[in-house]
Amino acid sequence: MPEDPKPPKSKTRENVESLIVALVLALAIRTWVVEPRFIPSESMVPTLLVGDRLLIEKVSRYFHPPDYGDVIVFDPPPASDVKPPDVLIKRVIGKAGDHLAVRDGKVYRNGLPLTEPYERNPPLYRMPDPGDPIARFSTGSDVVVPPDSLFVMGDNRNNSADSHIWGFLPVRNVVGRAFVRFWPPNRLGGV
Repeated sequence: MPEDPKPPKSKTRENVESLIVALVLALAIRTWVVEPRFIPSESMVPTLLVGDRLLIEKVSRYFHPPDYGDVIVFDPPPASDVKPPDVLIKRVIGKAGDHLAVRDGKVYRNGLPLTEPYERNPPLYRMPDPGDPIARFSTGSDVVVPPDSLFVMGDNRNNSADSHIWGFLPVRNVVGRAFVRFWPPNRLGGV
């Protein structure tokens, strides 16, 4: 004897199931793929302005570490004044093994001055400074980025709490890479 066909689902039940699937997908995408972020401070001016809204992609970090110049979002290191769940956004300047210094208004990586068209103003400080938390990694005139770490700086060098103040960023703290600004509309585009 043939089985009785299932009774059709009610419209309400179909709508509820669709809503649940949509919510699960949205949560999964936000958790593992991409999420929006808001810029609350001037540390990345002129690249990012207060109030800019960005999309942060979270996939590439599983395949390769951040590269020079990437603008990344990360969980704050313990030495910073920012505490989770807040995150920070800065630019990658140095990777493990790099020798870094700041002198005479220039950032040096491995002995060569960086060309930084995104920088708001040249840094008015010197690094390393014996009082800095990173001075213990100093070889005299520069600091060496330890393994599994990054050195990050804000583009607004003189108004940014970054690696020159709180030290190196563990790579495991990276949440994702900023890749597009979606607000305000007149500044829509890549980061």
